[in-house]
Amino acid sequence: MEQQYESYRDLADSLKSASALLNLERKSQLHQDIITICNHLVNPSFRIAVFGPFNHGKSTLLNAILGNRTLPIDLIPTTGAAITIKYGSDVRTRIMLVDGTEIFRSGTEVLQQFAILDGNRQMRKDVASVEVFCPHPFLETGVELLDLPGTNDRDEQDNLVREQLLSADLVIQLLDARKLMTLSERENLRDWLLDRGIKTVIFVANFMNLLEPDEQKQVQNRLRFVAESFRSELPPGFSNLYRVDALPALRARLKGDVAAANSSGLVAFETALQNIMGILQPNRGSVRLPRVEAIASQIQFSLKAKIDPIAIEIKSFDDKQNTKIEIKQKAANLIYKGFTTSLEELRDWLTLPKLLTKYQADAAVALAENNFKNWQTNIFKKDLSQLQFATVKWLDQAYEFFQEERPQDLLIPFPSEPQVILPSKPSNTDDLSEPASIAVGGGIGWFLGGPVGATVVGSISYLLNKNIQTQDEQLAKESDHQEVAKLCITAIEDYFSRFSSQALSILNEYEQKSEKLICFEFSQEPLEITNKREILQPLQNSFNQLLRELEKVKILSNHQPYKEILKYSNTNRKYSPQPKRVRTSPQKDPGVKQQPENIAKNSQTRVKSVSPRPEEVEAKFRDWELNEEIGRMKAEMQSPDSQTGKKQNPTQSNKAPNQPKTQTEKDKITRAYSILGLQANASLAEVKQAYRTLVKKWHPDLFVGKPQLLKQAQEKMLLLNEAYTILSEK
Repeated sequence: MEQQYESYRDLADSLKSASALLNLERKSQLHQDIITICNHLVNPSFRIAVFGPFNHGKSTLLNAILGNRTLPIDLIPTTGAAITIKYGSDVRTRIMLVDGTEIFRSGTEVLQQFAILDGNRQMRKDVASVEVFCPHPFLETGVELLDLPGTNDRDEQDNLVREQLLSADLVIQLLDARKLMTLSERENLRDWLLDRGIKTVIFVANFMNLLEPDEQKQVQNRLRFVAESFRSELPPGFSNLYRVDALPALRARLKGDVAAANSSGLVAFETALQNIMGILQPNRGSVRLPRVEAIASQIQFSLKAKIDPIAIEIKSFDDKQNTKIEIKQKAANLIYKGFTTSLEELRDWLTLPKLLTKYQADAAVALAENNFKNWQTNIFKKDLSQLQFATVKWLDQAYEFFQEERPQDLLIPFPSEPQVILPSKPSNTDDLSEPASIAVGGGIGWFLGGPVGATVVGSISYLLNKNIQTQDEQLAKESDHQEVAKLCITAIEDYFSRFSSQALSILNEYEQKSEKLICFEFSQEPLEITNKREILQPLQNSFNQLLRELEKVKILSNHQPYKEILKYSNTNRKYSPQPKRVRTSPQKDPGVKQQPENIAKNSQTRVKSVSPRPEEVEAKFRDWELNEEIGRMKAEMQSPDSQTGKKQNPTQSNKAPNQPKTQTEKDKITRAYSILGLQANASLAEVKQAYRTLVKKWHPDLFVGKPQLLKQAQEKMLLLNEAYTILSEK
């Protein structure tokens, strides 16, 4: 039992907390009902209220039950306050005034001053509560009797009665047999009792003794109809209809006339009342909780009326913000991926072994031919610029997308041109037509003109490809020319070593600074939304707490608990994708000179176009895809629809495109599907996948040096691009 009342106390606290959040007017009916039912829920006494219009004999009936003129009657025929009758060792009266004053008197004479209507039939406004203590055995069992003011007299009295009915475990509705169930009584029965979950009701007919026998029989039939039409929730075997002649019953009790008390119907009614109370009292929760359910339902609807508009507004804001953040995070990750990939390609290109492998032969020949500066500008610088642009463009994308910080230029300077000191002229040969001299930079071409220069150039190719057998035996014997070639090769190796060391150092520093640019700051939440979150959270907590407390006392609800809306952090936060990067090419000491294993077979390779490897084509295609994805996300960020988080991306849709209207358009689309090797009405995702596969197969860069296949690939690519455009735009 103690555990049960602990649950009731928690439920009452939850109801009061919810009421406070609703900011109800103190005089509003819901507020009054909440206070009444909460107080009643934890009241250990069993309350029986007598209810009915004025002048129906309510006080007289209660006096008859008590066996004394405890309550005021006769002077003014209407009780002016709700009088609670409790057990006490002697008859006493306690009056609590609104200002907190307590008036305690022996007997009940003080009731005539505070508990009856005045000459204008008005209740006293300074009375908060009236209690009478009486030594009656029925009350000693934990029963409280409640004498309510008469209804249908004044609105103020009706409001008091309506409020007090919620605190009654059993309601005795007193009826006047002379005017049975008036319209107002039927309305009160429906509005004040049934609709509020008050169904433990007993009907008692008074004044039957004033009717003729034939009239009594007719009234009895009508009373039976009333009782049967109202589904009282009383213990099985008990009637909800009784007859008591209140005034004769009181007189009989005052005289001690048992026979008269029996004939008035009082004894039978008291017996039934005690038995009903004995069954209901131990299980008061089954009586009180239906009333709690009715009030809790009103509170829940009122809370939802406050919660839902705010929750919808906050969720809409969060959805928009989350969509923006998700797009920005995806963009940052893609940009970072593109940047780091391009950076690694540039870093790999800058390593000394890679530079020597790719450029040493051509650079040495250019140096020997006094053409190094031209080679450096048109070949070497051009290749570096392309790689630099491929890297820096991602930082430009980051700035354009996030507007955080403009990137700095990636400046990689070139070392001074290589210097070569020529050997002295041999005394036993005329091969070198000039006396021994020194050539600085690229100025050796004048000394190596004609056949001599050609021999040196050939020696460069030979020395860099010692593993290649040559049929020119004379070349191997001309050691002087080979010595000049070695000087050129060494000078170029030193040039690339200085360039690689300085460039890698600059690139590492640039990487550390640039990675911080690929980020974005989370926007601050508007103060208006923040304030609404602070309003919403306690409302939702109160709603959910009320649901939990109702569930504890086995009151089911059609409502679902609210999920907590997370608070939006207004602290300065940045998102920066910094995954652990695995470098594809190992770092080499740029100061260590390394001889590459495989170099171009001869100097003639510098004038030939080299076909790119398939992985280079794959890298170009991947780069194109990243750019396309970032462009799409930029468009989403600018589109209002994208912020709802509900619009499906065109590239992610698996729905077939809309059908064209004209036959010409149909033919173009049919042909486009055929070019890509797809069935008609394939999804856009399938179109993109087919296009990706075919581009990797027919990219013109794969067929450099193969004129016939190159032309075929170029024609194929024109068809593929046209088909992709038609299918992606329709």
